[in-house]
Amino acid sequence: MNWLTALSLAAVVIPSLYIYTVSIVATRFPVLRNKRICLLIAHPDDEAMFFAPTVLALTRPETGNHVKILCLSSGDAEGLGPTRKRELAKSGTYLGLRSPSDVFVIDSPFFPDSMTTSWDPERISHLLASAFAPELKETTNIASASASRSSKNKGSAGKAEVKPTIDTIITFDKHGISGHPNHISLYHGARLFVSQLLAATAGKNKEKGQGQVDLYTLPTLSLRRKYSGILDALPTLLEWAWSAGITKKDKHERPGGLVFMNNLIPGEGWASVDKAWAAMTKAHVSQMRWFRYGWIGLSRYMYVNSLFREVVQPATADN
Repeated sequence: MNWLTALSLAAVVIPSLYIYTVSIVATRFPVLRNKRICLLIAHPDDEAMFFAPTVLALTRPETGNHVKILCLSSGDAEGLGPTRKRELAKSGTYLGLRSPSDVFVIDSPFFPDSMTTSWDPERISHLLASAFAPELKETTNIASASASRSSKNKGSAGKAEVKPTIDTIITFDKHGISGHPNHISLYHGARLFVSQLLAATAGKNKEKGQGQVDLYTLPTLSLRRKYSGILDALPTLLEWAWSAGITKKDKHERPGGLVFMNNLIPGEGWASVDKAWAAMTKAHVSQMRWFRYGWIGLSRYMYVNSLFREVVQPATADN
């Protein structure tokens, strides 16, 4: 067998195996169901460049999920903020959101679109509390939260019970995929919010996870894996099985890890890669420079997503 024959065979076998694997992952792997989900991103186009397989999978009608996108900047570094807001709303429809009204963009001087500026985690946590757990604002000071819980334990009343309006936050991990400081800030802000929420609801409905918000993050991978396209499917599945899947026997309700894969066949099923590509090429038109085409063709994040649930401890006076 010469190299040309081997290459031709690989060009047929590898995509075929990938398509078969997609069907297995979509039907047999854990998935979030009947959840209120917030995808927390830093800039318009993050949802398409990094999270497209996740959004397409979680917006499938049969999952019963309600997915919303919260973007903490308009991406106005080049003066295109209003345009990019509209593009984000259009991208959301390509990715399966119920309505453009499920996309929220924050335009604040506290969250500038900048490659050199980190955002304050406290401000991010406060924003998340305002949006999804208004009662938490009364107890974001840890000392007052502890006093509030002590008072409740003694039978006093008057404090509103914290009832978050979401079940899950999905965002970047602590390395931010590309090392972007805005991405990294989202991780720390979301983690702080969940930590403070746990402190305010400590001891309540712990077994069922009620009143809790799970935080799932998208892992940063090596440069080789980042640009390996569909070839990263196998390493991703092995990583899932080892760290969050088979070996730990996670509960189906709150799985420790999730894997989502886009189908290569256009229009085949709810999550197909052509929809992910359309979210970039047809929605985020202002961002489509030559190198973006390289990303959407080669990046594994356009084809495969793996998410891992963060283990977060209740906030204390020390942290």
